[in-house]
Amino acid sequence: MMVLLCLACSVLCGAMTSAAPKRPRKKTQDKRVYLVHADELRYDRWRNNDAQVLVGSVQFEHAGARLYCDSANFFEASNSFEAFGHVRMVQGDTLSLVSEYGYYDGNDQMMEALRNVVLRHRGTTLYTDSLYYDRIWNQGHFEEGGKLVDNGTTLTSDWGEYHTDTKMAEFFYNVEMIDKQFFLTTDSLYYDTRSKQAHIIGPSDITSGRSHIYSELGYYNTQTEEGILLNRSWMENEGRTLTGDSLWHDGHSGVSEAFRNVVYTDTVNRNRLLCNYGHYEDSTGYAVCTDSAVAIDFSQRDTLYMHADTFKVYTYNNHTDSVYRVLHAYNKVRAYRVDVQAVCDSLVYSSLDSCMTMYKDPIVWNVNQQLLGERIEVFMKDSVVDRAHVIDQAFSIEKLPDDDLYNQVSSKEMFAFFLDGEIHEAQAKDNVLVAYYPVDDSDSSYVGLVCMETSDLRMFLAERKLQRIWTPKSEGVMYPMSQIPPDKRFLEGFAWFDYIRPTSKDDIFIWRGKREGTELKPRTL
Repeated sequence: MMVLLCLACSVLCGAMTSAAPKRPRKKTQDKRVYLVHADELRYDRWRNNDAQVLVGSVQFEHAGARLYCDSANFFEASNSFEAFGHVRMVQGDTLSLVSEYGYYDGNDQMMEALRNVVLRHRGTTLYTDSLYYDRIWNQGHFEEGGKLVDNGTTLTSDWGEYHTDTKMAEFFYNVEMIDKQFFLTTDSLYYDTRSKQAHIIGPSDITSGRSHIYSELGYYNTQTEEGILLNRSWMENEGRTLTGDSLWHDGHSGVSEAFRNVVYTDTVNRNRLLCNYGHYEDSTGYAVCTDSAVAIDFSQRDTLYMHADTFKVYTYNNHTDSVYRVLHAYNKVRAYRVDVQAVCDSLVYSSLDSCMTMYKDPIVWNVNQQLLGERIEVFMKDSVVDRAHVIDQAFSIEKLPDDDLYNQVSSKEMFAFFLDGEIHEAQAKDNVLVAYYPVDDSDSSYVGLVCMETSDLRMFLAERKLQRIWTPKSEGVMYPMSQIPPDKRFLEGFAWFDYIRPTSKDDIFIWRGKREGTELKPRTL
């Protein structure tokens, strides 16, 4: 009876088992280290600390990796071994690790390699004297100095990591990066060997040719030679420095851009540009400066500040001995220096002839004098004004200490000549009209008003005071001070533009145009 019952239960269980679906068995990784080959094997528990001593062409296998050496101590109980002589670990066809000594822990899949260590992973090679390689996390790190070579780029540091899964290198302390185009030193660097992108953190210096770059945060691609520098980085080249909240540079094209609080300083020519956006092309010498742009010249005794919507620099005969540059400043130009101020719509300066030309309603002030015309040319010599030329509708006005008294000269064109920065001669040509107040030398009082018309006028000055006047044949009349006709007090076209004049280096940003009806209208011939 019991036999029949057991038989029935057996049949029933068999039927239930065959009817139920089969579940796949969970695959478990074999963590054991296997000894594949050794020429000799000996074992002495007491003499070799429970190690199997292996000699000659030793080979292990573990979790997809092959490990080779000349001799080894195999600790089967702890699933680990020591390897000696020509130690080599190979993982697939992409990674190899060689050294003179190695210790491998199969439980943690950790390899400790010492002396003349070389890790090769695809096109990247890491050299060091001690390396800890974690096969679980695909990470190798060194603590006593290492060198990584990747496609012409060399990285060295005191401490570092290399991740074989992401191909990312992390180097710290005394980091040096050498590329075909530059040399970098820093304390923290991340380098992606796939994208060839370097990420610097902390104080970093980059040398490229004659250029020196400093940054505390940035990115550089060694393949495209494109760099992005943040946190007030700066670039210096032969006395010229560019600083900005962020900089962008393309080594292939030689194009650089700077953003926010940009400062360009030329210590050679003693000038500076400020703006919020700057663009520079090394190959052509072309530059753009805009957004709150200011040009500062400190080559003379007093500093000149100039503002415009945009500054552009064009370089001719670049990279030759005959190089010269042309500066364009346009839209609402305002300039301030302690002794001279100016406004105009646009301005051009050429270093070829050291000439600065102001266009469209230009006005220049010097102390109590105002000069205007359709176009004004100022020629420099050794960074000092040498001569000036006012073209068409030239008008010179000197405001006298007494209210509403002005010395005036109008003509088709005017010339001014300077000596040591001081005007010593002025000329007016064609259709010259004069209205001036001569002074009695005995009591410094005004004699009257002289109104004169001539074809040519020359005035000679010393210490900014009129010494004598020369004219050819002229017609004129002098009115006593008490008998001056109201319509003779001012020449046609007279206007004193004190409300436009820049009053400080900060006032150059505030544009004030001429009142309606006082704009200069170009005359047609």
